[in-house]
Amino acid sequence: MDLNAGLGESFGSWTMGDDAAMFPLVTSASVACGVHAGDPVTMLDTCRAAYDLDVRVGAHIGYPDLAGFGLRALDMSFDDLFGSVLYQLGALDGVAHAVGASVDYVKVHGGLYDRTMRDAEQASAVIAAVQAYDPGLPVLGFPGSALLAMAAESGHPVFAEAFADRSYLPDGTLVPRSQEGALLHDAGQIAERAVRLATKGEVEAVDGTVLRIEPHSLCLNGGPPGSVVTAGAVRAALEQAGVELESFA
Repeated sequence: MDLNAGLGESFGSWTMGDDAAMFPLVTSASVACGVHAGDPVTMLDTCRAAYDLDVRVGAHIGYPDLAGFGLRALDMSFDDLFGSVLYQLGALDGVAHAVGASVDYVKVHGGLYDRTMRDAEQASAVIAAVQAYDPGLPVLGFPGSALLAMAAESGHPVFAEAFADRSYLPDGTLVPRSQEGALLHDAGQIAERAVRLATKGEVEAVDGTVLRIEPHSLCLNGGPPGSVVTAGAVRAALEQAGVELESFA
């Protein structure tokens, strides 16, 4: 099982999360590319740390919205989004190569993640850009999303992720972050859910419905306070359960 987290999200003198403490706990790092979060120096430091610790680097593609941390959905045209994705891939890939690393997968972030679950036009712009940049680049995303469907149709390796620290609705989608209880905070509970997802391929929705999910990766939240404690509890619980941890990429 892979453990991925969004890292490299600091900007200038503003710090988001504790990347140094998170890196030893994950197997894949989805690195912000400087448009929803991150900056050139942060990208460089993050890619260097990933290379040193043998953590796979993913391009965390988002809407160009530093003020909103990429969490707001933007109505971008196909061409504008296509160009933005190419820009982000090229920027991170160049920085990664400078320190001996490489971009090994793509994952979308925040508002773009939510939008490309169902919005075919936005999903097609993202995949068209990834296809133009590297036709064999793996795509990590939400199972059943428009993004993964289009990636698979275009010949990209696709990998599904699940969220041990997010609440699920009975239809298999995530409870919107705007609603109370969307994000779980108890490290023990999150670790138990992670083990259940990894060993049984199931998670319990908010109404008690048992959902079947077969993830290749579990997403860990790398930013908020308590993230390191939670990630440590998840990794320890998975290892104790006999789950082998390695990147899908």
